Amino acid sequence: MSARTKARKRALDLLYAADVRHTPVTELLEAEAKRAAGEPDRQASWLYAREIVDGVVDHSVEIDDLIAENATGWTIQRMPAVDRALLRLAVWEIVYNPEVPTAVAIDEAVEAAKSLSTDDSASFVHGVLAAVARATGANHAPTAGSPSSED
Repeated sequence: MSARTKARKRALDLLYAADVRHTPVTELLEAEAKRAAGEPDRQASWLYAREIVDGVVDHSVEIDDLIAENATGWTIQRMPAVDRALLRLAVWEIVYNPEVPTAVAIDEAVEAAKSLSTDDSASFVHGVLAAVARATGANHAPTAGSPSSED
C-alpha cells in the first residue's frame, strides 16, 4: 500500500469519526498528530492525511455543494457516513489537489467503497465523482515520475 493510500485511509478515518461522533475534526486532528509524532512509521502518511483533512475542512461548503449537485436523488444527510467521508475526500483531491490524477482519486475512493461500505456504494461513489469531475472540468493527468503517477 502506497504512502498516499495509507494517508487517504487515515484521512477517511478522521472524517468518518468526526461525522458519526458529531465531534469537530480539529479535536481528532490534534489527537492523531500526537499519535503520529510518537510513531515514526506514521509520519510519511500523516502529512498528506493532514493536508486532505485540512483541505476538506477549508472547502467544506463548496465540497458539499458539489456532492449535493451531482448526487442525483440523494441528500448528503441520507448517504451512509462512510460514503459522505469518501466523497468529501475524493472531491477535495479532484477539485483542489492538481497533484493527484483525477482517475486515481476516483479509483481510490471506489476501491475504498467496495471494502468499507454497502454493495451499491462503489457504483454510487463512482457516479458522483465522475459527475463532479465533468462539472468542474477536472482532469488531472499524471506526469512521468510524479509521486501521484505511482498511486
